[in-house]
Amino acid sequence: MTAGSLGHAGLPFLSAAAQTPITSILFAVCGGVIFNIANLLLVAAIEVAGLAVAFPVGIGLALVVGAVSSYLVRPAGNPLLLFGGVALVAVAIVLDAAAYRKRESSARATTTRGIVLSLVAGVLMGTFYPLVARALGGVPGKPAPGPYAVAFFFAVGVLLSTVPANLLLMARPLDGKPPVDGAGYRSAPMSWHIAGLLGGAIWCTGAVANFVASGAHLVGPAVSYSIGQGATMVSACWGVFVWREFAAAPHSAKVLLLFMFIFFTLGLSAVALAPLPRFN
Repeated sequence: MTAGSLGHAGLPFLSAAAQTPITSILFAVCGGVIFNIANLLLVAAIEVAGLAVAFPVGIGLALVVGAVSSYLVRPAGNPLLLFGGVALVAVAIVLDAAAYRKRESSARATTTRGIVLSLVAGVLMGTFYPLVARALGGVPGKPAPGPYAVAFFFAVGVLLSTVPANLLLMARPLDGKPPVDGAGYRSAPMSWHIAGLLGGAIWCTGAVANFVASGAHLVGPAVSYSIGQGATMVSACWGVFVWREFAAAPHSAKVLLLFMFIFFTLGLSAVALAPLPRFN
């Protein structure tokens, strides 16, 4: 209703949403459902393994899956830089998982659970973006719906899947803790609810910007999605430097973390350069 209606190009949000083809709506809604389930699994992985592990492993894998599949949907950018960067990120994933195992050498079962949850979340997280790219492409003979309309239907998919997915995971928690019910949600401090709403608003604003960039001819969905995974480095920094999740880890684990940051940064830099004209 704001950014989607105040610009000078394209249809206003309401007009774009009203004429969005049913095929694009279904792709966007399905993308929202898959993303939501992946996000819930990622939160469980963070609970088990910590922010510094779950994000680099889960979202790093999502970058690999999402970049490759999105490139197949709509190729754009220098493939050598794009997939070279993805390969560097894959190395960073392995290094991060190895650092986590060294930190948790005395709790192998917990280590395995955290990494498995991160990997499953990563596969699903990498699967949703090609559906969004397909929705943005529209159908032959009809105008493309645009990023703001697609973001709206994507959010509808998130909303529709939230209640059943949450109820299932509350009854059968994946983090190994006892089942919970809605009383815990209702009794939580208001500041927690506000923090959740604020986090969702920030993420959705970034997602809309990402969808807009994906529609640009020069950038394309593969590069846009991959650059968006720079969020992984921010979250890893929070886990390592703010929450100090590796403060008591052995020196070898910290060395692996250092190389993880280096490879992740190099990989994202290569992906960021992929759409530039002088590299194509």
